[in-house]
Amino acid sequence: MIEFATLINALDSSNKTSLKKEAIIRFLTFAPEKDKLWFLALMTGKRPKRPIATKDLKTWVLELTDIPEWLFTECYAAVGDLSETLSLLLPPPSERTDKSLSDWMEDIVILANASMAEKKAFVLASWNALNTIERFIFNKLLGGSFRLGISAKGLINTVAAHFQIEPSIVAHSIMGEWNPYDYEFDKLVRGEYSNTNLSKPYPFCLAYPIEKELEALGPITEWQCEHKWDGIRGQLIKRGEEVFIWSRGEELVTAQFPEITDALRQWKENVVLDGEILAAKDGRILNFTELQKRINRKVISRTLREEVPVVVYLYDVLELNGQDLRSDPLQGRRNVLEQLHQRNGDDIMQLSPLIHCADWTALQLVQAASREVNSEGIMLKKKSAIYYAGRKKGGWWKWKVNPMTIDAVLIYAQKGSGRRSAHYTDYTFAIKDGDHLVSIAKAYSGLTDKEILEVSRFVKQNSLEKFGPVRTVKPELVFEIAFEGIGYSKRHKSGVALRFPRILRWRRDKKAVDIDTLEDIKKLIP
Repeated sequence: MIEFATLINALDSSNKTSLKKEAIIRFLTFAPEKDKLWFLALMTGKRPKRPIATKDLKTWVLELTDIPEWLFTECYAAVGDLSETLSLLLPPPSERTDKSLSDWMEDIVILANASMAEKKAFVLASWNALNTIERFIFNKLLGGSFRLGISAKGLINTVAAHFQIEPSIVAHSIMGEWNPYDYEFDKLVRGEYSNTNLSKPYPFCLAYPIEKELEALGPITEWQCEHKWDGIRGQLIKRGEEVFIWSRGEELVTAQFPEITDALRQWKENVVLDGEILAAKDGRILNFTELQKRINRKVISRTLREEVPVVVYLYDVLELNGQDLRSDPLQGRRNVLEQLHQRNGDDIMQLSPLIHCADWTALQLVQAASREVNSEGIMLKKKSAIYYAGRKKGGWWKWKVNPMTIDAVLIYAQKGSGRRSAHYTDYTFAIKDGDHLVSIAKAYSGLTDKEILEVSRFVKQNSLEKFGPVRTVKPELVFEIAFEGIGYSKRHKSGVALRFPRILRWRRDKKAVDIDTLEDIKKLIP
């Protein structure tokens, strides 16, 4: 547990990716075999069922400390994390234990079938033998909401670099179904329990923003034009009887889209396809905020599948029956894709519709109306281009519509990290909802260094309340916020979520009474 506590403390106390990676490598170098397996299990969501409700942990702390509930509530508000609040309030330990992470996890697994009295006795004895940091981790393990200060992708890349393995092999191995009891760590991360070649994706071909006049691209007939959809770009792989779905962020998302997996499994050929996963209902593409409801879910319920049905708009075919097609021209690959779709396609696996225009002027009209079909703009792909790895100018261009904008007032500010750690650079903005202000977006970029200094001075001089690192400020500074999309969201107080919000400019010419209203902003939702 000491090694694991040291790791978690290092991950939680630094914003630098390099330091996080160093901490993980130290842990994997010195930790016992079983602890390393449990670390990977916790990181990839393979946690045992929560054995104790957090309300019971709170009750026991109140009994031990004899503090009133109002004071506990105040402490919780200041700290912001229940497990950390519990660990800070507990009295100093009178004993010491050196159990390993795997020992603790095995005790927690057994605890699920214990009586409430046995659970309480175990927890109180454990608290009395752990220091503050170890208690915090122990509480997190009990609560079932354990989160590490690094993404799954970051972990995969770190493990891959340390063991000199391709990241896709590590991802295939540790993101699949396994448990810490029946596997060896080295064999697991090296993919010796499965055929990792079956799931191996290709590097994605990416586009540059258009940077020249359309006429300079030559005749429009030399280009394949299609909408730029706002979903999850993915590679869909069917090799043998197995199906895998990789996001562009190099994460395996197969389990999040079971209907796509089932549809691809019916294809007669072995293929690697490039496409966009989209939420769609009744022939209409839904906002990305709807698709977000399915992201990072371990189980996709029937209710969620009905609420947020998905389709794939297929862009390209990269491999057919083991043959790499990436060096073929796009026009040839599109012909193959259309033939494959004709034999196998259904309501879920659809071709991305092509846009046919007589000239560039006509295409400009289509591009300007992109939001009417919930598209971000137009993709231009040279028909003679091969499928490059990464970005290469000249082959693919993306031509996005101008962002939407609103005027909002600054209500919260927090200091940044790294070279910005001395200044308030992380902002929360609000709009009007009747006589009240309601938060609408957070933004971290768009101001000059000089403007950041001005805003920081304003925050220091006009702070109203303090919640941990966050300052509530007088609602006086107005900013124009740009964003790519908007949709309804139950996760936000305003009921609305903005896609990729950022600060466009500081509206010194406007006052708080001039900001936009929630009613007006909802009119922007398609």
